[in-house]
Amino acid sequence: MSKYRHELKFTISDNQAEILKTRLDLVLDKDKNGYFEDGSYLIKSLYFDDIESSSYYEKQDGVLYRKKYRIRMYNDDDKYIRLEAKLKHNMLTSKKQTLISKEVYSKIINGNIKDVKTDDKLLLEFLNDIRTKHLIPSVIVEYHRLAYIYPVSEVRITFDSHIKSGLYNYELFDKKRPSYEVLDDGYQVLEVKFNEILPLHIATILGTVPLCREAVSKFAKCRSIK
Repeated sequence: MSKYRHELKFTISDNQAEILKTRLDLVLDKDKNGYFEDGSYLIKSLYFDDIESSSYYEKQDGVLYRKKYRIRMYNDDDKYIRLEAKLKHNMLTSKKQTLISKEVYSKIINGNIKDVKTDDKLLLEFLNDIRTKHLIPSVIVEYHRLAYIYPVSEVRITFDSHIKSGLYNYELFDKKRPSYEVLDDGYQVLEVKFNEILPLHIATILGTVPLCREAVSKFAKCRSIK
């Protein structure tokens, strides 16, 4: 059974982000998987949708229950590729994930799913949805993420910057793939995720800069420019 979590999203200025990072540095740890000098890492995600773009329009219409699939990689490392199913139920979110090989990834994006042999439950679910819902690659979303973590309520606070849409190329490993920035200069996306409650001292820090919650979606922003 998937565990649902709270997920709050905001578009903030780079100045607001730097203020929050300075204050969060005092009480939270950065994600140990940081790759670059500032502790951030590079994420590239290939999202799937059907030929009618149902996932995109469900997001735009605010449908209360949604599910979308993505294949994600970090720092261009082909040894660590994840298939994820992102679930949205009203104001809560959940995620299922499993590791796949580059070989399996290649078979999926080349349409050779009949050649994928697996007993992994999520992968089987995805392959079945490809067949029955006619899922196809939709858009690549690329960005740099700096993440803070806190053990109580599994708090995770992330700053996503340099968010780019991969346009019409669906190959995650193509470093020459054209891309397009989707946020105005000087802005990034703040996400706050937690289980039951957000600890008071963290909420207090977040309250030190003006924040306006939005239903911002990196997938929808990147998909909208096509």
